Amino acid sequence: MVTLVEVARHAGVSASTVSYVLSGKRPISDPTRRRVRASIEQLGYQPHAGARALASSRSRIIALMVPLRTDMYVPVMLEIAVAVATTARAHGYDVLLLTGEEGPSALRRVTGSGLAEAVILMDVQLDDERLPVLRAAGPPAVLVGLPADPAGLDCVDLDFMAAGALCVEHLAGLGHREIAVIGEAPGVYARHTGFAERTLRGLRDRAAELGVGLLHRPCEGGHDAVAGVLARIFDERPGVSAFVVQNETAVEPLLALLRRTGRAVPEDVSVVAVCPDPIAAQASVALTSVAIPAQELGRRAVERLITGLSGRPGDDGTEDDRPEGDRAEGDTAPTAGVELLTPVLTARDSSGPPPARPFRS
Repeated sequence: MVTLVEVARHAGVSASTVSYVLSGKRPISDPTRRRVRASIEQLGYQPHAGARALASSRSRIIALMVPLRTDMYVPVMLEIAVAVATTARAHGYDVLLLTGEEGPSALRRVTGSGLAEAVILMDVQLDDERLPVLRAAGPPAVLVGLPADPAGLDCVDLDFMAAGALCVEHLAGLGHREIAVIGEAPGVYARHTGFAERTLRGLRDRAAELGVGLLHRPCEGGHDAVAGVLARIFDERPGVSAFVVQNETAVEPLLALLRRTGRAVPEDVSVVAVCPDPIAAQASVALTSVAIPAQELGRRAVERLITGLSGRPGDDGTEDDRPEGDRAEGDTAPTAGVELLTPVLTARDSSGPPPARPFRS
């Protein structure tokens, strides 16, 4: 490994000068600073992370809490996590991934030990038990999600209430008067997971405003579970002519079961999904959908976090020790608070007007 002394020798300066360039603790002339920076770049010098952390109380590590539950669609969670990791790296940070369900205890361990200097929380529940710890500990933090009370918190998420309303508006505009919602697994609602609860509220509120009948049924996903839920829906509401699906694992089983019962999509029944674009576009019938912008959520969460950290001394005692040209475009992020991304509905092949006459099996 290249040492600080070797950098100093290469740049023709003393070791203390290199240290001062890195720390910013003493003024160094621009020509000397540029020469030292050039030597650091050419030699590939990396300051020892442990020493830097001890000297500055900065680890340049972001803890990302992603409970990988069996009733959640893991690929979306991982897509957000990958976007967090790549964006953090562009800003000179590494990511510590916490995938267990320890909740508050894991948060106390990470923030109390100084292992990570900032936190991003995912899978946020309306009354999330991690939030009192977060508010008490006070590390810079961003939530990918929206709790019931976001006061004093920095949050970014899709506006899921608006997404639910958008689905109802689209179907009502086509003439549908009875809509069924195939939702997430029951455990997701039992935990009062924010995105699912807010989507359901948006669906119900807009349906009530438009005078549209709405029936919601949670579903575990998979063929057998969807078959049972679908049968119960048609028993309770035989006039249902449209479905909204917020459960990625239920999409293909639903389309297959509708075909098996002789219901053509969209001629006999319409289907709209809240899901990632690839799932909607690659389904056996291209689905009208509201996209989940996973990569954008991960990127914005990090940028908001970097804004919270930017006023603190850098890991070497400076505000930001990267040369101006090395700073990623978009380093300046929105100020703290709640940022909800506007949902976008893309019409594809799965939605159309209701049949002129009720379906007869």
